[in-house]
Amino acid sequence: MNTDIDIIIIGAGPIGIACAKTCKENNLSYLIIEKGALTNSIYNYPLNMTFFSTSEKLEIDNIPFISNNPKPKRNEALEYYRRVATTNDLHINLYEEVKNINKEEHGFTVETSKATYKSEKVIIATGFYDVPTQLNVPGEDLPKVNHYYKEAHPYSMQDVIVVGASNSSVDAALEIYRKGGRVTMVIRGSEIGKRVKYWVKPDIVNRIAEGAITAHFNSEIETIQDHSVTINTPSGTVNLKNDYVLALTGYQPNIKLLEDAGISFSEDGKYVPNYNEETMETNIKGLYLAGVICGGLETHKWYIENSRIHAKQIVNHIKWKH
Repeated sequence: MNTDIDIIIIGAGPIGIACAKTCKENNLSYLIIEKGALTNSIYNYPLNMTFFSTSEKLEIDNIPFISNNPKPKRNEALEYYRRVATTNDLHINLYEEVKNINKEEHGFTVETSKATYKSEKVIIATGFYDVPTQLNVPGEDLPKVNHYYKEAHPYSMQDVIVVGASNSSVDAALEIYRKGGRVTMVIRGSEIGKRVKYWVKPDIVNRIAEGAITAHFNSEIETIQDHSVTINTPSGTVNLKNDYVLALTGYQPNIKLLEDAGISFSEDGKYVPNYNEETMETNIKGLYLAGVICGGLETHKWYIENSRIHAKQIVNHIKWKH
């Protein structure tokens, strides 16, 4: 059993880092516990991803984020947040997964894959990139199916189906097409997603219009086979020759971790956790949420830029209660 800590922070993404820095500035002992790499979600983004936000909106505590581009890229963000963490000498345990958060009479016991910790408070800042949304179709478990996209090169000269019409789907489709892949998009709706980056949307619309990328709208995958995919379209069932399927249908937070900790949710099926919007404290006293985890399955509501403030809200509340 490790010695008592004022605050355990779960997740070493930008918001977890912001929470740790704010704790340090207020003389609160803290520890970040992260199951993967530093800023693990950003690390797992596509190699060439460009953020929707400008660099100043991604800054922590007004530490300048200098980018070579109007909107920074993945590698620039990795460098920035790494510098914030190392320059401020933040206490972070990487590659250590939190298994249980147990409320005790005084504080919490946090059990991980490596140790057990005692803390007065806990902040969950784990984001929503942990659990891919499944297609739930036969063949989804085949090796050729991926729910994460890294780069286009492996798909060159291959028949690739990209499922979805979000930013991640559109970026993957365009990159693979430009690296020589034969791309077909399978889209459940009637058009490209409304939240697709405004500077990218005309590109994908024009590539579809000219036939460079095939798109089946109002369509869904029915089954995935070793060398083909069957889809349901408005014109009937279609069987397509296929080498790879990129099922980029979105992600969701680790709901089970929150449930097991005793956090309650909205009753509309969106799994929005219950918390005080001013203090970020959940229905479990001393257990706080920060960042995009606050949106439950509504993962489009919270971003780095509008949740950076959570760190100060939480620490101000903890100090006030002290």
